[in-house]
Amino acid sequence: MSKDTENIFIEPWVEADGWDMDILSSIKTPSYVVSIDKLEKNFKILNKVEKVTGCRILMALKGFSMFSTFPLARKYLSGSEASSVNEAILGSRDFGKETHVFSPSYTEENIGEYIKYADHLVFNSLSQWNRFKKDIKNSKKRVSCGIRVNLEHSEVETSMYDPSSKNSHFGVTRDKFDGQDMRGIDGFHFHNLCENDADALERSLKVFENKFSEFLPKMKWVNFGGGHHITRKDYNIDLLCKLLIDFKKRYPNLIVYLEPGEAMALNAGVLVGEVVDIFKNGVNIAVLDISATTHMPDVLEMPYLPTILGAKPASSKNKENIYRLVGPSCLMGDIIGEYSFLKPLEIGQKIVFLNMAIYTMVKNNTFNGVNLPDIAILERNNKIKIIRKFGYKDFKNRLS
Repeated sequence: MSKDTENIFIEPWVEADGWDMDILSSIKTPSYVVSIDKLEKNFKILNKVEKVTGCRILMALKGFSMFSTFPLARKYLSGSEASSVNEAILGSRDFGKETHVFSPSYTEENIGEYIKYADHLVFNSLSQWNRFKKDIKNSKKRVSCGIRVNLEHSEVETSMYDPSSKNSHFGVTRDKFDGQDMRGIDGFHFHNLCENDADALERSLKVFENKFSEFLPKMKWVNFGGGHHITRKDYNIDLLCKLLIDFKKRYPNLIVYLEPGEAMALNAGVLVGEVVDIFKNGVNIAVLDISATTHMPDVLEMPYLPTILGAKPASSKNKENIYRLVGPSCLMGDIIGEYSFLKPLEIGQKIVFLNMAIYTMVKNNTFNGVNLPDIAILERNNKIKIIRKFGYKDFKNRLS
């Protein structure tokens, strides 16, 4: 969940990092705004990797599933990656092309739905594979099946986001494959990265080949998973391409897939809110119509301090105009953080949070009845188009 935490003071209400505050200040809040130009720039970078290396890149819907942008994504990407029946249906019907699925929880009730919509189906354990391989074999639809493997090699410092952490429930370790019947398995999937550069993949790939290379000559594909921060400005794309090309030379029989979730919409969207109240209780408090709890849960879950245009994190060096930004819910912990602004805040002032396309729309909720933000697109002519508005029915329909 990449959130660029480097804050630079930017004069309010002027163009900043491609975002024109004059345009954003006119929008009804709260609103997610996704730039088509920024999104396409990311897609083009990913497409270039595809063309140079011959790999296939999938949109991981768990991080970004704004289906109004799928027609654009289809021009540059090879398909989608789903982790639930609902995502599989969305990927199959709305994205098209290849639909890949990974889930640790296939059941008698849902396996038929997965088979119906998936082209590739990855199993998290050998017990799941052995339980459902008859369903695959008896299906009229041809589905290519794989196993997720656990490299037992960590590149992620935070255990919550490290699929290779001790006692992880993701993937099959190498020792469990001894004596197993591998018939029907077309590929391997590994995923042990999160916001990493290509050097982390380089190390992981060595471990993968050291442990699992004996199986690869009989496979059809391998999926290197997600966590590749390919569209980040300082990402080593040259190294990534070299790794993919060299791997393909060693295993010409394999199709290589990547599913870099965050890279799809990294820095391509913002969340615009408004100051609705200001008062003091030991510290200056500014109440927004944006909630950390409901609109950007990763602020509390990771946790992290999101970047705001025209502000810096409050510190001993940034003592001027310090405000604690809080949300509208009744949760005491609905606190976004403390920031230093260039000028005192005013009621009605717009606040723009950067990098809010990923892991926001897919994770937001209506706790406390807080309304969901509108979803909008910043079009190429710098006009904002509202794609979706939410209201009482959306809140009620999630309840019973």
